[in-house]
Parts: sequence; C-alpha cells; structure tokens
Amino acid sequence: MSFLRSVRPSNLIILTALPFIVYLFASSGAYQRSLKAILGVENGSSAFVPGFLLMLLAFATGFAVPTVASAKGRKKQWPMVVAAVNVLAALAMIWTALVHPFVASVLANGVDPFKSELIVKGVTPRQLTETADIMLRGIESWLFPAYLLLSLVGIVLFLAARPAVGEEPGPLRRAGGWVLGIANAAGLVFVLFFAHIAFASGVATTVRAAVAAYLLAALLGLAWVGLLQLRASTRTTSYFAGATVLLVLVAAWFLLQPRDAYVLAGTFDGKIGIVTNTPASLVSAVRFGQYEGAPETETPVRTFVGPKEALASIAKNEGVSGALLPATAAPADLPVLWKTEALNDRDRATGITFVVFAIILGLLTFGGFLHHRHPLAVGSELVVDTIRGIPMLVIVLYVGLPLSGALKDATQGVLDPPNILRGIVAMALAYSAYLAEIFRSGINAVPVGQIEAAKSIGLNRWQTARLVILPQALRIVIPPLGNELIAILKDTSLLSILSIRDITQRMREFQSASFLPFAPYNSAAIFYIFLTLAAASLVNMVERRYDVKHR
Repeated sequence: MSFLRSVRPSNLIILTALPFIVYLFASSGAYQRSLKAILGVENGSSAFVPGFLLMLLAFATGFAVPTVASAKGRKKQWPMVVAAVNVLAALAMIWTALVHPFVASVLANGVDPFKSELIVKGVTPRQLTETADIMLRGIESWLFPAYLLLSLVGIVLFLAARPAVGEEPGPLRRAGGWVLGIANAAGLVFVLFFAHIAFASGVATTVRAAVAAYLLAALLGLAWVGLLQLRASTRTTSYFAGATVLLVLVAAWFLLQPRDAYVLAGTFDGKIGIVTNTPASLVSAVRFGQYEGAPETETPVRTFVGPKEALASIAKNEGVSGALLPATAAPADLPVLWKTEALNDRDRATGITFVVFAIILGLLTFGGFLHHRHPLAVGSELVVDTIRGIPMLVIVLYVGLPLSGALKDATQGVLDPPNILRGIVAMALAYSAYLAEIFRSGINAVPVGQIEAAKSIGLNRWQTARLVILPQALRIVIPPLGNELIAILKDTSLLSILSIRDITQRMREFQSASFLPFAPYNSAAIFYIFLTLAAASLVNMVERRYDVKHR
C-alpha cells in the first residue's frame, strides 16, 4: 500500500492500464505490425541485439569504474566488481562473434548506398560485400584487443594508486581515470548517438534528436544569458560604431562593382531563353514584364547553359524566339527588345548581406547607447524575444528548407547538412530562447549578498559566475529544465515535416501503406507516453540527487 501511495495518481492509472496495453499489443496483429514499424525494427535485426548489449555493457562499466570509486557510501569492492565486468565484456568481444553482426550493420548503414563499394547493391537491409566483411573482421582483430589493453591499463593505474583517506588522488590515479573516461565515453557516445540501431532505428532517431537538440539549446541559452550580463564601457559604443561603418564600406564595395550589360534580343512569338548565371532580378523582369515595352502577359522562359545553346535553339526554331544574353554575346541580326545593366548575383547577395549586418549592428549600437547597455546584450534580448514569438513549426521549416538551401548555395555545396542535423539545429534554436529565460531566472534567484561576498574575497566576474552563481542557479532551475526536456522530446514529432524518419514519420508511412484507422496513431501515442514518463522519472531522479525543494 505504501508503494501505491508513493506513485502519482496519473501514473497509477497508467500502471493499472498497463496489462490491458500489453494484452492489446500481444493479441492484435495490426498493433504488432504498427508497433514494429513505428519502432523501426528491420528484418533480421534480432541478430544485432547481443552485440549492441555487449558493447554497451563494456563501455558503460568501463566508464563507471571511476564514478563508482569516487561515490560516497559505496563499498570498496564495488570498483573491482565493475572493473571485472568490463574486462569480461571486453574478452567476450574478442572471443565471440556476437559483436560482429552489429558492427557490420553499423558500417553498412553508415556509407552512401549509391556510391559505396562496401555494400551489396539493391539488397535490403543493407549487407556488406564479402571483401568488406573480411576487411572489417581484420580491423576488429586488432581494435577489440586494443580496447581490452587500454581498459586494463586504465584499471590498473586507477585502482592500484588508491589514495589514503583524506588525500587527493595521485597523478597515476588521475591518468587511469582519464584513460577509462575518455575511451569508454567515446564508445558510449558512438553506440548510443551515432551507430545505426536496426532493431529500434525510429526510437533512436527520436531520442537522439531530442537529446542533441536539448544539449545544443542549453549551450545557446547559456550564451544568450552570458551576453545579457555584458556591461558597456566608455569605448564600447565607439568600437561598435566603427564596426558598423566598416560593414557599410564593405557592402558599398560589393554593391558598386561594375555592372554587366545584357540584351533581350529576338521576338515574343515563343519562349525566351535564359542563360545560366544571369542575374535573378533580370530573369524576374523578363518573366513578369517589368521593363519598358514588355508584353502584358507572363513570358514563358527556358534555361540554357550558355549563349551558344540559346542561339542555336532560336536558329532551329525549337519554340524559342528570343534570349536574354550578355551584350558581348548578342548577335547583330536579332532585333533588340530591351537593353539593361545589372550586378551579378554573387556581388549583389554579398553586398546585401553586409548591408543587413550593418543595419542590425547599427540599431543594436544605437539602442545600447540610449539605454547604457552593451549592444550584444541588446542583441541577445532581441533574439530571445523574437524566437519566442515564432511558432516552432515555422522555425523548423525555415531552418530546414530556405536557410539550409541558402547556406548550400553560398558555399557552393560544401556545407549541405543532412535533414536530421537541420532539424536538431532548428529545435535547438527555438528552445534556446526558453532555456535562456530559465537560466536568467535562476541567476536572478541567487542572493546578491553572495555575489558581493565573492567580490570581497577577490574573485573576478568569471570566477564569481563559475564558482558561485552557476552552481546555485543550475540547482534552482533543475525542475523547469526537466520540463523542457519532456517538451522537446515530444516536439521532435515536428521534424517529420522534413522527412526525418522518427516515430511520427514512420507512423505516417505505415498508416499510408496499411490504411489502418487507429492502430498506428494509438501505438505512437502510447509509445510517446512511455517515453515522456521515462524522461519524467529521470528528471525526478536528478531532483532527488540534488535535493531540489519544490516551492
């Protein structure tokens, strides 16, 4: 009875309904198929589970050795037990073939299916070729023993150099802790956040996107709060005003570059040929008749690689009767319909970009001057207020589509982030504004007397923030930070609009293929409930760990 009273009433209702939910999924084929599709279970993925669990056990126990040893109230033999489990798991990785199927699946799903020669073309799920499989086994033959050796060295250094009671750990013990921590943390991050998990790829995508977006949002939120704390000096306005003038000069240099002459030659009987790299403003003017003597109706256009191809199409009478060409390439025998000059798109876009930056920086400088604040503090406040006023879906679409496309065009295709990264950045940007307000409220809750006491003992602003303010503020804001984690876990469903195959996207795909009315939606809803309950339990555990008092 005491256990039942300790459970929240809402969770008690869910626990009561749990047997019915289990029975529903066990007895209904439609719900089983929907759950399998939503979770992202691939055919034959059961062979990968033992290898995944074995690697997870090895990395988790190796990482836990220093943590267990430093925890108060733990028995002295616990570090030895955890270290022994780590060594046994590493030996199992070497002597058994349990890990190889999982590693092979990770490699097969980590390469380009169209360009890579490591996988068999046209086979689903992806499989390595015989040559690639032999190569992978060769890498495993030295990689797993190297991990075992690294773990043994770290364990020996850490456990052998045990300090006496009240003494600080020696350099050997610290070195062993660093070896165990770095090696196993890298393994955990790879297995949990980067490796393809064929038996739960949909869940992995959702959880990874939520965690990555949450961590990035927290960093951005701290950055916005840090900028808010900046103080303006007597030279701040002069520096930023000078930077604004410099941006204006750079923008003027690009916008005042020599114009290129263009000629619209031919007739309006057919389509108008447009040559590649023609300024977009001229293309729009030709299409929509935004020049003197243009037809009243929209002009059809056709794109060509160069002037020669456009003129050849006119000569062959292929439905093209005119062309917008550079003046130097226009033939003398075609009638001229329009002459103009225009700046090329690269210089124009660069100049406009610097103009926008100059205007923003100038307004921030002016606002900071009026209110005696740092311009970057004004900018941080502007970012937070602006982001909170835009719906989440709009931010996801804006960052995922036009902004990423502009980044790709500006870098000539060098920076072309995948959809999952676009979605993570979009959600992190959106949630950073809310987390910034949470961090700011936590910082303001720290008594002013403690800050003054820190100054009185000689701590500078950075030391005061790191040693006095942030530890107390973070402890205060743990509950609202936990709420934001739950919220961002649910809002990952918005990433399906970018065709990211998370739980929601897989639910939509399965529903479209099966035409089942309720099973896919009920399965996704139930699974999201259990995910959020798990996140809430994690938050409660952290609150109890740091003894957070609810006021």
